[in-house]
Amino acid sequence: MKQDLESLSPFELNLYLENRMQSTPNTKEFLNAGRGNPNWTAPIPREAFFLLGEFATKETMLNENSQIGGMIKEQKEQSKRFEYFLSEKESRGATLLQNIWENGTHLMGMPRNHWLKNMLDYVIGDNYPHPERVLKSCEEPIKQYLHHELFDAKSSPFDIFAVEGGTAGIVYTFNSLFNNALLEKGDTIALLIPTFAPYMEIPELPEYGFNVEYICSELMDIDGHTSYQFTKNELDRLRDPNIKAVFVVNPSNPTANAIYGDSISQLEDIVKQDNPELMILSDDVYGTFLNQFTSLFTVLPYNTACIYSYSKYFGATGWRIGTIAVAKENVFDKRLKALPEYKKAQLNHRYETLTSEPEDIKFIDRLVADSRSVALNHAAGLSSPQQVMMTLFSLYALLDREDIYKREVINICQERGKLLYASLGMTMPLKELNTAYYCEIDFEWWLKQKYETEFVEYIQRRWTMTDLVARLVEEEQLMLLKSEAFGSSKWTVRVSLANLPTETYAEVGKRITNMVERMYQSWK
Repeated sequence: MKQDLESLSPFELNLYLENRMQSTPNTKEFLNAGRGNPNWTAPIPREAFFLLGEFATKETMLNENSQIGGMIKEQKEQSKRFEYFLSEKESRGATLLQNIWENGTHLMGMPRNHWLKNMLDYVIGDNYPHPERVLKSCEEPIKQYLHHELFDAKSSPFDIFAVEGGTAGIVYTFNSLFNNALLEKGDTIALLIPTFAPYMEIPELPEYGFNVEYICSELMDIDGHTSYQFTKNELDRLRDPNIKAVFVVNPSNPTANAIYGDSISQLEDIVKQDNPELMILSDDVYGTFLNQFTSLFTVLPYNTACIYSYSKYFGATGWRIGTIAVAKENVFDKRLKALPEYKKAQLNHRYETLTSEPEDIKFIDRLVADSRSVALNHAAGLSSPQQVMMTLFSLYALLDREDIYKREVINICQERGKLLYASLGMTMPLKELNTAYYCEIDFEWWLKQKYETEFVEYIQRRWTMTDLVARLVEEEQLMLLKSEAFGSSKWTVRVSLANLPTETYAEVGKRITNMVERMYQSWK
């Protein structure tokens, strides 16, 4: 059984331990710091969503006594009815809708009356999503949000594909790169690690068979504070033009650090001087947890496809909403045009049911088609109510002039980090680059700070990190996540700072210390 546990992914191990724990008596409250699901939500845009749905439902009721409603149409005095509906509601959600209606016209991309009709139609969900890539009345607010939160306002024009969260974005992008011969079996790709565990696992699937180069970060001292960053020598490995693509989570998971300025400048130089056709996939889901964030899409838009999920920031993991952003002028389209003629012919056959000129289909539109195995392209697209929720989240952030929500979310994570680090006798990482969404603990390093070398060596001889994680569950009712599968050392664990009440994070550190201290006393 021990070997079986060692082979499990960190997430499957946690599920197994949680199930096993349910059959044993608990002596204290169970604390699961293993999952990254946040324990906060954004109630105001959600309330606005349901109010918009309530009004839309009324607009379909041609006869209030009928069981059958009509479809949403742009009817006479619809705007006046909407304004009256909002005036009768006393809630922060209604205030947000009023603010959008009165002050958000510049964010809609079209006249507000037409925008309202479309949004009512979307929230009812009475039509297939069209255009399939992203709905017209949702596209501009989502783009504006990405500009505001992640990208420089002067970023190159870009297209977006609304998808079922960041995980769908990852899968769709991998599949389309492979389906379109932009990556092929045996090609060399690079992963900046540590990184989200599935990024480590997907390239190893037999259908891909990539040769993977691992670009490793290490703990550095920056202005007297620690931060996981990449050395110049490590990043310089990307200068090899045989590396066709690089995949990065920025800010990182599980180390929670953003790539700092010197490394970003180095990446710009690598692309400019040595590897101009490098394809970059950047997962920026945690970028909103920093006051100042530089996305690779901002500095290298031509080379970068950016994935963003709304799940963490807005406490919306159950909504499954996110985007893939690709610049209108990009390396993916260039590489498609440069493919050998026989491969172009194969791809033309793949997409010939979509258009009489399949060779002209852009990469982002191939993403959409591939997401439904091409044949079902006409039924592709994220559900329209999900796109409405994305739009309201976006508008909520854009109209929050003082960044009240953003400051509160950042403060929650930073305060939890302070409590945990203090309880373990550790120093917080450099704040400017640390999202504090996660904390990674290197047990080997931590033990060496507290105990003599002989005890550390004893632990390493007798135990594995799997053993310690299981023992924490059994003895302390505390769940942590092994992070070796993320590309970290075998003695590291990830602590989520997002999913437990703030005051419990001092207790998390206390329970870790208590278990290790018992082991120490027994050893003595």
